[in-house]
Amino acid sequence: MYQAKINGKYFEIVKNENGFTVGGHSFQWDLSKISTNHFHILHDNKSYRAELVKIDRATKTVQLKINNQTLSVEVKDKMDLLLEKMGMANAAGTKINSLKAPMPGLVIDLKIKAGDAVKTGDPLLILEAMKMENILKSTADAVVKNVKIKKGDSVEKGQVLIEF
Repeated sequence: MYQAKINGKYFEIVKNENGFTVGGHSFQWDLSKISTNHFHILHDNKSYRAELVKIDRATKTVQLKINNQTLSVEVKDKMDLLLEKMGMANAAGTKINSLKAPMPGLVIDLKIKAGDAVKTGDPLLILEAMKMENILKSTADAVVKNVKIKKGDSVEKGQVLIEF
């Protein structure tokens, strides 16, 4: 399940064996790629020209142009919605001092080392929890001061993993 916010309006999107349901209604379309960022869409016997203007993976926001009308689409997946429900969605401010484990788990990969400069959205490490791999990303631009864990370490919820 996904939740999309399009120009301020929310929609629930569910992928199933027949395609998608959007807001509880079956959604059938025919999508053809014309060029790198341009598409042709047929939906309900209507034709649409679509252009992918910009993707911001860190904020999960896409800017589209449909028949020359600009749309801003913010997409949240199951994990985003769960974190939001737990009150952890906007826990980080613009300045960060450390990264703490959001849940107990196993560090299966480190993407950074002490002294590295990271930008918002850069992957820092991969934490396996409940048989799922979670990529923990930087919530702000920072410089890694100290990495307090190593690959293969088990961590507890709230444990400091990285200092900035």
